[in-house]
Amino acid sequence: MTRLQDAEGIAAWRSKGFHAVLPGPGQPAGLMRRMLELKQQHPLPGDKRLPDSFDLSLNRDQYCPAPGEFDAFARDHPLWGMPYGLPALPADEHDTLVRWLEAGAPGRGPGWPENHYRDAIASWEAFLNQPSNKARLMSRYIYEHLFIASLHFDQLDAGQPERTFFNLVRSATPPGQPVRAIASRRPYDDPGVERVYYRLLPAQGARLAKTQMPYALNPQRQQRWRQLFLDADYRVEKLPGYNPDKASNPFVSFEAIPVRSRYRFMLDEAGFTLQGFIKSPVCRGQVALNVINDHFWVFFVDPDLLQAEGEAHFLAEQRDNLRLPSESTAGLFNWIRYAEAEADYLEAKRRMVRQLARRIPPSLDYLWDGDGDNPNASLTVFRHFDSASVIQGLLGDTPQTAWLIGYPTLERIHYLLVAGFDVYGNVGHQLSSRLYMDFLRMESEFNFLTLLPRNARKAARDHWYREAGQHVQDYLSHIKGYLFGEGILYSGDSAIRYSSDEPLPELYALLRAEFAPLQPAGYRPRDSQAPPALIDQLSRLESVSGSQLALFPEISLIRVDAPGNGGWYFTLLHNSAHSNVSELFNEKDRRLPEEDSLILANGVLGVYPNQFFRVEADSVADFVQRLSQLRSESAYSETLDHYGLRRTASGFWQYSDRLHRDYRALRPLEAGILDYSRLENR
Repeated sequence: MTRLQDAEGIAAWRSKGFHAVLPGPGQPAGLMRRMLELKQQHPLPGDKRLPDSFDLSLNRDQYCPAPGEFDAFARDHPLWGMPYGLPALPADEHDTLVRWLEAGAPGRGPGWPENHYRDAIASWEAFLNQPSNKARLMSRYIYEHLFIASLHFDQLDAGQPERTFFNLVRSATPPGQPVRAIASRRPYDDPGVERVYYRLLPAQGARLAKTQMPYALNPQRQQRWRQLFLDADYRVEKLPGYNPDKASNPFVSFEAIPVRSRYRFMLDEAGFTLQGFIKSPVCRGQVALNVINDHFWVFFVDPDLLQAEGEAHFLAEQRDNLRLPSESTAGLFNWIRYAEAEADYLEAKRRMVRQLARRIPPSLDYLWDGDGDNPNASLTVFRHFDSASVIQGLLGDTPQTAWLIGYPTLERIHYLLVAGFDVYGNVGHQLSSRLYMDFLRMESEFNFLTLLPRNARKAARDHWYREAGQHVQDYLSHIKGYLFGEGILYSGDSAIRYSSDEPLPELYALLRAEFAPLQPAGYRPRDSQAPPALIDQLSRLESVSGSQLALFPEISLIRVDAPGNGGWYFTLLHNSAHSNVSELFNEKDRRLPEEDSLILANGVLGVYPNQFFRVEADSVADFVQRLSQLRSESAYSETLDHYGLRRTASGFWQYSDRLHRDYRALRPLEAGILDYSRLENR
């Protein structure tokens, strides 16, 4: 793989083996135009399904013919023109693209969009490049957490024809000079220069929903960071270096920064922090995703519970046990080795937290309340087989599991799967990262179980880890004293008073009520502007469960049209159940289809839709009945005949254009171009 920042100038790209796609000497049409024209000359067959000659798998071999190879490519694969596996573009849009290619594919004009944002950029670059060691350590910490962010100046975007997003980059040049970005695989790799400067560059290219991670910059944010990192009372005698073993461990690199400041920084935008591992390169494909359940809730330990000096001393003592797998890990690492380090850390954590629990037994007071107004205090995560989504608030009545995350786990998730994950790295590094995530998931789940009555914790844990492999059982036995001594954070009982003999569902209900005031409007079905009766009809789909859902896609996007009222969008999510998610391979062996469920969400949720449905408002009842009674592939195909929009449909692009227009109106910050690579071919 090669990134856009890995070369600069035509000669540099040619040296890497890249060739032109625009017109050039001896190639008057250009490769991109010829690929577009191939589709116009050979449109898709009129059948419902694409022929088997189309490979639509995620990990298929993908290649682009060199200019001199195109004739042979077109002869062998006449149906493989652009867009691949989708209908030809409408004639007027095709002509627009051709004219743009003939003009040399020009980009934005000079000065765009820096002119409008010049003062804001200057202010932020001045803030991030102050000379003191304290400020430089702050800026390095911020960069290593926001290097994948889609930064935007929210207070300057008002009235602009479109929002502009920026990337924070490391540069060899200071503010006031042209940016000379430092290309590296990881944000903490040695930059190769004496002084790094942090600069803002306008994001290039189309905005893609799968990588869009909005993060607002404004005067309030700058003041908040000043308070957390610069006004706090600590000293930085020496800046950390870039030795891989130390730079990959944030508990070493940023030991000087108060734990409270680091944790508060991450909590302020906790949804963004978790979205990092959901949308970063690590989260691609089934094996990368099968470390999490299909539907779970996330909560955070209240930062006010931290005793600053004690927490800092504890993390300093435990930094070796908290070491993360890195590229220096040779081959497939020893799972037991990390299991032992994690168990040692948990034992030390148990001793420390026991002191806290004597004063404050586990209760809802352990959970961060968002300081009364931050919707990041509770999150919902969905896995869609080989992709995932995270949203603010609690969606769905009963999650498959729940996590309670404290600072050490939150930081490790980021450095394991975002900052420290090398998509170009060896297989050993990538697999060890996936396997280590098991420990972080288990620790977070076990933290949550502390809120249950002491005598209910083991049953809940055993249910979440049914049929787990021997290595997991050995690990759980090794930390039994931590878990069931008989408590996860505390050997005593929960302070929550339960009134039923089913404490886990009761706890979920308590949490829904506790966090209801922070629930942001947006994804709940009742947040839709559609008539309540229509929402009630669609919501009946959530009562469909069990093995019949095997016919349902992971993500179904439903548009309901009503004359004179435009339309409304809903997303139907298929949550697959598993006996456990602690095994790397053979996921099918752990599937529990009889426990599968559906969740209906308002709007567009997920960036890889699998199926589109179009339903007239007066046909919603029939649509719901058809889906509720699916028992065969032929019945599903018949439902698609009535309400589906297949990837082969003649009106596909008209639907897509309206979808993206409406998506931007519904979610102006998160919206981007949806990825159609996982659309069904049924």
